Amino acid sequence: MQLDQTDKNKVLIVSTNESFLAKSLKGKLEGTGIKTGFVHDDIKEMEGPAGDADAIVLFMGDERGASAEALVYLKDIVQERDCALILIGAQSQCDNIKKTIPGQYITGSFTRPLDIDALIGLIRKYLDENTGDNRKKNILIVDDDITYMRTVYEWLKDSYHVGMASSGVQAISYLAKNKADLILLDYEMPVADGPQVMSMLKNDSDTGQIPVMFLTGHGDKKSVMSVIGLKPADYLLKTIDKAKLLEKLDSFFSEH
Repeated sequence: MQLDQTDKNKVLIVSTNESFLAKSLKGKLEGTGIKTGFVHDDIKEMEGPAGDADAIVLFMGDERGASAEALVYLKDIVQERDCALILIGAQSQCDNIKKTIPGQYITGSFTRPLDIDALIGLIRKYLDENTGDNRKKNILIVDDDITYMRTVYEWLKDSYHVGMASSGVQAISYLAKNKADLILLDYEMPVADGPQVMSMLKNDSDTGQIPVMFLTGHGDKKSVMSVIGLKPADYLLKTIDKAKLLEKLDSFFSEH
């Protein structure tokens, strides 16, 4: 079954050179109904398209692999957005990339001669499982306690796309480039606390509709009542365990 051309599924080919094979691959993917873009491994070229892509294919020519700057940028993209990264190149090139980008962020790798059917099958499988109605929801965790934030990240990463920010400023910067279906917001943070950050988000047209759940160490009535006017989606104690948090989130998304 071909993907409808109106779908938002996007594949971005990042090529290290002016490769006829890379551009031919773009045409073959589009021929199967998969929207596909093409850029070189230059950060300025990648910046916009990579932020919208559901899957990125890094095509490395015989001359060289991707630049160090491009690899760091791609690592940040796949970690923040949890999108697919697929490598095409010599085995040594693919092995070298794994020194910069951890293996868990690489969806697949192919050596030449390229098995185009296997590549298209992998991309289609990924898009079918991670976009449209089956798309994983995006959750942003905002907490100045890095240890606790990483713990919650580990709890959620298998079920959701998860972003992290350690302050309100970082959260706003993240949301300027990434979408979020829900924000888990620490109630107590220095400089700008949770209620202040939520107020800023609610007053911005781009983020005002994103639901927020507070994470707090305080469950007293005064703390709860102080933010009730901001209408958070929920108010969760940080003592909540993994199973209960996942249950809360699953229930929330099933109702919204």
